[in-house]
Amino acid sequence: MAVTAAMVKELRERTGAGMMECKKALVETNGDLEAAIEFLRKSGLAQADKKASRVAADGQVMLASNDDNTEAVLVEVNSETDFVAKDANFLAFAKAVANNALAAQGTDVNALMESDSNGTSLEVARQALISKIGENIQVRRITRMASSGNIGAYVHGGRIGVLVELDGGDNELARDIAMHVAALNPEYLDENAVPADVLEKEKQFLISQAADSGKPADIIEKMVSGRMRKHLAGITLLGQPFVKDGDVTVAKLLGQNGASVKGYTRMAVGEGIEKKVDNFAEEVMQQVKGG
Repeated sequence: MAVTAAMVKELRERTGAGMMECKKALVETNGDLEAAIEFLRKSGLAQADKKASRVAADGQVMLASNDDNTEAVLVEVNSETDFVAKDANFLAFAKAVANNALAAQGTDVNALMESDSNGTSLEVARQALISKIGENIQVRRITRMASSGNIGAYVHGGRIGVLVELDGGDNELARDIAMHVAALNPEYLDENAVPADVLEKEKQFLISQAADSGKPADIIEKMVSGRMRKHLAGITLLGQPFVKDGDVTVAKLLGQNGASVKGYTRMAVGEGIEKKVDNFAEEVMQQVKGG
């Protein structure tokens, strides 16, 4: 059967695959549209398998939340490059992942990928996207928060996402605290949350540092105590100066609004993924030596 432009157009509209891939699929299946769809699906799976070993450390953090700010999710969807991370097709897929994650009530990525998205599974949609874009695409993780109080959510440039649960306060305050966490990345909520071994390690470091000053023991003790307070303020959310007003700490801001932080989570694209960095100068030198 002769493959017409109309057939290619219809297949492309139904699958989202490229024009040449659609034409090839129709030629391979003698113009059978349903068989061509299956051919593209299998082709997409094969391409996905080939690209699965390539590092995907770029991408987007995507947010989805319900209308009353009592439940929200963040998902990390990875691509290989920043260019693809800004592609409209990639963004639409990441949004579908976030919406499905919100509805799924869980954090299991494998289960999520079997959920329905426009009549197909997210996994099939992922494979089709890989085939279309030509990069490894991975759904890496999900974090969710549910509260009877108030959830503040903030995503910065698609790169960093934060969820904060407040007891008291309002939506604006919750979002401001989430923005603060995105900007300053506190390691712990407050001093009580800092592990004892972390405190002891820092204390011993400060003692050894102060000992080199040659000052008396009582002065050294005061120096260490002061530096410990400053260090703890820097690594705890409640101790940090508020990012929008450095004259007040986050703890003071919350107190002024009759609110407290029950918990928070922060997600940044690619954190913990080892990304290959090419050393072009070294590569050139090797080529010169080789020549």
